[in-house]
Amino acid sequence: MVDILEKWRHGLAKTSKMAFGRLATFLGATEITQETWEDLETLLIQADVGIETTTGIVESLQRLVQSRGLTRSEELSEALRAELRARLDPAPTLHWENKPSVIMVVGVNGSGKTTTIAKLGQRFQSDGKTLLFGAADTFRAAAVDQLQVWGDRLKVDVIAGAPESDPGAVAFNAVQSGAARGLDFVIIDTAGRLHTRFNLMEELKKVQRVIGKALPGAPQAVWLVLDATTGQNALQQAKAFKEAVGVTGVILAKLDSSARGGMAFAIQRELGLPILFAGLGERTEDLMPFDPDAFVQGILGQ
Repeated sequence: MVDILEKWRHGLAKTSKMAFGRLATFLGATEITQETWEDLETLLIQADVGIETTTGIVESLQRLVQSRGLTRSEELSEALRAELRARLDPAPTLHWENKPSVIMVVGVNGSGKTTTIAKLGQRFQSDGKTLLFGAADTFRAAAVDQLQVWGDRLKVDVIAGAPESDPGAVAFNAVQSGAARGLDFVIIDTAGRLHTRFNLMEELKKVQRVIGKALPGAPQAVWLVLDATTGQNALQQAKAFKEAVGVTGVILAKLDSSARGGMAFAIQRELGLPILFAGLGERTEDLMPFDPDAFVQGILGQ
């Protein structure tokens, strides 16, 4: 348990230092003043907590201060920790009743999607599950090659097509292959796309429909990989993907490279989507199930 908490602290060091590091300077042994609230509001916004979420946190703390008669700003520290924790849900327990269960992974270009898929593959393998990858990002040869490299490393078969072939056809073949082999999981990589490109989002919907034709009820999950370094921009991406393909969960990639970890609060409040995993490093074992307690402790440097 200590090792896990240390991994979270290390992975969130940038967010803690760059965004929440100033907490001690204004949550010291001084009176709570209007300046205290203004400083706290500025800090939360700079950490990409989001304006709406920041407003909610500050107003909640102001009510608490009034009801409890708190006067010293140092008393706000524990109250803030509790308030932040209350705004995060733990990663839900995932139940997989279908065999294979199909996971469609989506996201914008450069979000860390393909690497995250490899990390998921290793997690499933460590649980004794069998799987294959579907390389449905057919427009970027490097993406197929990258997934193949990971497949070779993990000894996971990769179903791919010719360059610029129909991504729906690749996804269809991957799902049928997984079903024929009796595998536990089929993870489909999709082409990274800008959430503002209507035609590309429509194509993503088509891939989803084709997966359903290959196996009724599939995909069982649509997971969105978000680059944590993009902060609030990721929130707009998530809204677009949720509307297009019914995203069921979020994976925060590159959290260790970001000072904008506060975006996690906005994702849960404004989207109502669970955060399933967080990328806390480059190694495959650094993809961790989202832990709200460890997350809050990490960003506060505790």
